Amino acid sequence: MTASDPPPALFPEAAVVPTIDRARLAELTAREQELFVETHPRSRAAYEEATHLFGRVPMTWMMKHAMRFPIYLAGARGATITDLDGHTYADFALGDTAAMAGHSPAATVAAVQARFADLGGATAMLPTEDSQWVAAELTRRFRAERWSFALTATDANRWAIRLARAVTGRPKILFNSYCYHGTVDESLIVATPDGPADRPGNVGAPVDVTQTSRVAEFNDLDALAKELANGDVALVVMEPALTNIGIVLPEPGYLEGVRELTRQHEVLLLIDETHTISAGPAGAIGFYDLDPDIVVIGKSIGGGIPAAAYGVRAELADAILSRTDLDIIDMGGVGGTMAGNALSAAAARATLERVLTDEAFAHMIGLADVFAAGVREIFARHDLPWSVSQLGARTEYRFSTTPPRNGTEAAAAHDQELDDYFHLYLANRGILLTPFHNMALMCPQTTRAQVEEHLTHFDAAVAELLGSRPWP
Repeated sequence: MTASDPPPALFPEAAVVPTIDRARLAELTAREQELFVETHPRSRAAYEEATHLFGRVPMTWMMKHAMRFPIYLAGARGATITDLDGHTYADFALGDTAAMAGHSPAATVAAVQARFADLGGATAMLPTEDSQWVAAELTRRFRAERWSFALTATDANRWAIRLARAVTGRPKILFNSYCYHGTVDESLIVATPDGPADRPGNVGAPVDVTQTSRVAEFNDLDALAKELANGDVALVVMEPALTNIGIVLPEPGYLEGVRELTRQHEVLLLIDETHTISAGPAGAIGFYDLDPDIVVIGKSIGGGIPAAAYGVRAELADAILSRTDLDIIDMGGVGGTMAGNALSAAAARATLERVLTDEAFAHMIGLADVFAAGVREIFARHDLPWSVSQLGARTEYRFSTTPPRNGTEAAAAHDQELDDYFHLYLANRGILLTPFHNMALMCPQTTRAQVEEHLTHFDAAVAELLGSRPWP
């Protein structure tokens, strides 16, 4: 899907696929698990020795995999990963967008080397000229005129939420059901038939999430209008396309309706572009021609070095800065010692200026088009009623007849057994997808050969599942 194409139309509801032979699926998955264990002895040993790590991994999300233990990283360049056992992989996960610029892109490496080793000083609580360049470039791409930096999009969202509450005097934040905005406490809310509730699995919530938040389904303007009519919402925080419950694209007119309703109710609108930057050089804001009050961006802009930012309209920035009762400099709850550091700024400048360029996005989106078209052809040839969604350089296949139109439908369409089988099958043949979904992201160094390699192995995995190809 290129920047000139209209968003694909969605259907009224997601449908579940016909019955899969679950016994065969279980046998195939068990076979792939055994193959993985047999061919990854060094990763297994490293995992078994990691007794001082919580969950035996440095970050608990690394427990999310279809294998009995995770793949251990030895090195990575561009769109290729090498593990401890010497296997190489075409990496379509790309750190769930954090490595969308590719692993260790040359321009970013050179800038980091120059800042850290040659000039010296990764962080000194002092500004650098790079930060102004990055802010100006973010304005060019995402329209917000004033920018402040963080290390993660989670922090950028948290700080933007605080500022919105302060400047509006309203207590609540509205989110879409099954959204993703990092580990922001307020965002862990879902819509249920019995009303709003904590998202299942919410760990140690500080308060009942309904005290801080409101929720509406994505693509549902009536629900949004009803929630905003309460008059207590300071800010709507949203992705312009859901990405972390699988890709859920906006229906025609939905994003324009969100902007109209927020203005009608004098509510600020925050667009979180951390994942949706895949839509193009200017993210979904450029792709859909959006006009938010606040923008958050993270992960990819540092080229692998932690970097994130939030931008606000000039008049909103002036309103905040004019408030003498708000401590935005010291201990008011906004900012951090490492935020805006010199190393992150240098990395972000190099990545935005020389890696994630217009030309790079054209290449990435073109490959995503090939990926999506190839998967659709496989589904058609095997007479499978499964669907494919795409947002620029990001694409995903789902085990539902039509793409879900909101987060709740997307969650209901999830099939862990099928996910595990395809992830294992592909990993055993040198293909890595995002561990959370069957999602593939392209980077500037991704090649057509890697895309075609995925299609070859995915076709074989489907054929084995359906019994149209004998087991090796």
